[in-house]
Parts: sequence; C-alpha cells; structure tokens
Amino acid sequence: MIAVGIDVSKSKSTVAILNGDGSIRAKPFDVHHVADDLQALVNYIKGTSEPPTILMEPTSHYHYPLLKAFQEADLSVCLINPYQMKKYGDTELRKAKTDKRDALRIAQYALEKSYTLVPYTPTDQKYEDLRFLSRQYTQRISTLTVAKVQLLNLLDETMPGITTILPLKSRDPDNCVLLRFIKRFKSFDVIRKMGKSRFLDSYQVLVKKTKDYYAGAKGLAIYELALNSITTRGENPLSSMAQDQCVDLVSTSQKAADEINLQMRIIAETIPEYKVLRSMAGVGDRLGPIILGEIGDVRRFHSGKALNAYAGNDAPPYQSGQFESRNRHISKRGNPALRKACFEVMQALKLTKPQDDPVYLFLLKKEQEGKPYNVAKMAAVNKFLRIYYARAMELYK
Repeated sequence: MIAVGIDVSKSKSTVAILNGDGSIRAKPFDVHHVADDLQALVNYIKGTSEPPTILMEPTSHYHYPLLKAFQEADLSVCLINPYQMKKYGDTELRKAKTDKRDALRIAQYALEKSYTLVPYTPTDQKYEDLRFLSRQYTQRISTLTVAKVQLLNLLDETMPGITTILPLKSRDPDNCVLLRFIKRFKSFDVIRKMGKSRFLDSYQVLVKKTKDYYAGAKGLAIYELALNSITTRGENPLSSMAQDQCVDLVSTSQKAADEINLQMRIIAETIPEYKVLRSMAGVGDRLGPIILGEIGDVRRFHSGKALNAYAGNDAPPYQSGQFESRNRHISKRGNPALRKACFEVMQALKLTKPQDDPVYLFLLKKEQEGKPYNVAKMAAVNKFLRIYYARAMELYK
C-alpha cells in the first residue's frame, strides 16, 4: 500500500507519497491543475505496484479538477474534513505550516487511518450538487433582500406610504400589483397630474393583468394618499431610472432563486431520505432540499448526536477535577447554513402549530419551562435532527 496526500490550493496542489512502512516514496512536489500535470500524476500512481490510498481536503471548489481526474481514471479518492486534519496536526510538538509539510501530514494520516476512510462515490455528487445550489440560492436571496430594501427606500421619496396599501409580494413578481404600479406610475407627482378619473381607469387596467382580486378596490385610497403625500424626488428622472432598475432586480432575483429551488427539488426527489425529511412538520419545498444538501449522506454519521455536532448544535461536556459545568452554550462549531435552515423549521412550527408533532410539543415544553427564545428553539432543533437521523437510517437497514 502507498499513501498519497494532497494539499489542495488554487490552480495547483502539493502531493506527497509514502510507502506502507512510512518512508517517503516521493518527496512533496507541485501539480498544476492542467490536463498534462494531472494525467502525469494519475500515470505515476497507476504505475506503482501497490494499491494507493488517496486523501485530500475538500477546499472550496479547487479540489474538483483532481477529483474528476481520479474518477475518470477509476482511482478511489477519500476526502477529509479540514478541521479534522488541523486537529491531527496539533499533536505535533514542533508545528510547521507549509504546503509540503501539509501534504506529508495528510499522507501520514491516510497511512495511519486508512481503515476509517470512506472513498468518495458518485452518489456523493448529488449531495455536492445540492449544497452548491443551496449556496447559489442563498446568494440570490441576499441580492433580492438588498434590492427590496433599496426599492423601499426610494419609495419613501417618490411614493411615501404606498406599501401600506399595496404590499410588496416578491414571491410572485409577475402578479405583484406594487411592482407593476411602480413601473407604470413612477411617483405620486405623476398620479396628481393625471387626475382622479384618468388615474382610476388606468389603475383598473393594470390590476386586471394580475391575480390580485382585492387590489381593484384600492384605487381611490391610493389617489387620496397621493394628494396628501409630500414627495422629495417625485419628478426626478434619475430616481425613476434607479427605481425601475430596483424593480427589475427584485423580479430577476426572485425568478433566479425560484429556478434554483426547482432544480434542488428535482435532485432531492432522487434521494431516498428526502421523503422522510419532507414528511416532517415544518419542512417544505424550500427548506427540504437545503437541509438535505447541508447534511449530505446521513449514513456518514454514527448517531443523531454526531449529526447535531456537525450542525454546531451540541454543547460538549466540560469537566476537570471536582468541577463539572452544567450550563453550556452550543458550540456553533459546525455548519451555520444547516443551523439556520433548522431554525427556520422551528419558526414554521410556531406558525402552523401541529399538535401531533413531537418536535413542536417539545418546543412548547421548553418554552413553558421558561427557557429563553433561542434556547428553546435550538433544543427543538436538536430533537428534530435526532428524529430525522433515526427515521432516515431505517431506510438503509
């Protein structure tokens, strides 16, 4: 057996190869992420007479070229959590941090822990795709949030108070009356110049193009608001231009997020445990694929407690001598996106109030005990993840 340790970085990686007895077979060398270098590395590994154990850290998206090259060459490769590798390096008395030293350290770990390593499989790619789309979805929602704030700020100067009559419903931008209204009328100054009858007729035509059946009766209230409001940038063409751009950005960002979420659902439905996740109260079409992508293959966790630790929702015990801490905060050393999504599930449970759901009942119990708002919800998240783990593992028994 030989151990191949790879320290991944942008555009190149450092490779170290050890023999089965721990001696150095190939001193650390750099491999650029180009076809010729990767093919030479694959040929070298295949040219050895002993089976290889290839180990590397998943570093953002920089390790994908190596992973693809090894998979196409039918070479098994294992991935290790960078934090786990860091803790392994902390056992050294004389610490050194170079790419060559890191590659040797990874190879040594592969040699010592080869029996615990699990090769990367094509099934893992589905979880990787879900996680990738989850990150993209979060970015689109962030863009949408910023655009909505900017639009509302502009409306305070061009149409103050309009959102009290026509709410901003960005979930369905094509049928949002407010977005169409902004595009058509620009500001209250335009409405005042149109006059009452002309504005009401134009407004009714606009409303008929949407599915909001209650917006038609709000025309008179909008006109009265326009008469009594003071606009500060009503007739400014630059404000109108910026306002229209914000409307377009809100609409585009929401549609992009919806498209990503649709692709996430298509992938998630091919994974067995997604049905288990969707059957749990508080989990919908949006949160389900996100949680599944952040958790990944549930079989890689040995218990529900380990899953909670992965989410950073655990409180590791602390004891020394006669002292034993009994009031510990969650570690938050884990996946923050998973914690956030699970917290949103708890918020959904508070809204829907499913009386037969064990997680919701547990949440109520903690609140009745006087636990603070966040403490009660994170305790319920702990129970939620444990129940999911138990139900999902039943599928693979």
